[in-house]
Amino acid sequence: MSKVSKLAPGVALCLVIAVPSWLLGKKFPIVGGAVFAILIGMVIAIFYQNRNKTKDGITYTSKKILQYAVILLGFGLNLSEIARVGATSLPIIISTIATSLIVSFVIHKLLAVPSNISTLVGVGSSICGGSAIAATAPVIGADDEEIAQAISVIFLFNVIAALIFPTMGNALGLSNQGFSLFAGTAVNDTSSVTAAASAWDGMHPGAGALEEATIVKLTRTLAIIPITLVLALRQTAKAKKAGGEAKGSFSLTKIFPFFILFFVLASIITTVSVSAGVDASVFSPLKELSKFFIVMAMGAIGLNTNIVKLIKTGGKPIAMGFCCWVAIACVSLGMQHLLGIW
Repeated sequence: MSKVSKLAPGVALCLVIAVPSWLLGKKFPIVGGAVFAILIGMVIAIFYQNRNKTKDGITYTSKKILQYAVILLGFGLNLSEIARVGATSLPIIISTIATSLIVSFVIHKLLAVPSNISTLVGVGSSICGGSAIAATAPVIGADDEEIAQAISVIFLFNVIAALIFPTMGNALGLSNQGFSLFAGTAVNDTSSVTAAASAWDGMHPGAGALEEATIVKLTRTLAIIPITLVLALRQTAKAKKAGGEAKGSFSLTKIFPFFILFFVLASIITTVSVSAGVDASVFSPLKELSKFFIVMAMGAIGLNTNIVKLIKTGGKPIAMGFCCWVAIACVSLGMQHLLGIW
């Protein structure tokens, strides 16, 4: 009970931030609840100085509840549906992910962007925005300000993409399938993919882009698994190189992202259940809870973020996010052209 009473005030504060943020995210999906939560948290942090009672709960929310959110995210993945669409989208997905990671690495070297921020922006741009950042951050040991920085960058280009991509796709003469692949591979976050695809369906009644783009996006989400495992192995190698194993302080169990295994298990449970005749809507509450937990965790991250410092150091990460965003869009369209989908 002492641990619960120690965590409760901070968790409660994050919950208070999460509820209105969640509702605002529902009303303005192009922005999303996670961004509202970070912004509200950062504003509160300016005036909220006495954190002794809430510190532990805020930390627990930004770390552990964020991991629980990723696990629950697995219940939104039906692997059989992903396999159906994945055969067409996989070459484009692999190309765009590789492009983003390479571009972020190059910009990291050229502009001396901090390593953790570079990783988070690269992974967030290439896989699934906030969810990928949520999964990656614990593995690389990113702090709350680095997470907030990366989320802010991803948000900026999410909004731009959702606003301009439907018109751009029209101007380029993309087919319905072509735009579904474009939105699903070149827009970062699921909410923005949904916004862009919905706008396309509004411009082309009966196009069905929303469903196809969402499945492509969920296929991208699976890349969380290999990416986090590779990053975990990289952290392991760094720990060994630093002499952690010799000092007796190195532990694979502390670095390995075991929550990703539960994410995979959740995906398998969903796939097997749906194949056995269970209605997919049964898992909808768990998917919604995952999103709510992410909003809650983003509120905690906002509370731990220095907004002044964030603004002062934001130039280079934004430049990196822009380069990743443009490169992914170009590669997505280029691959479609090569595959004859356009």
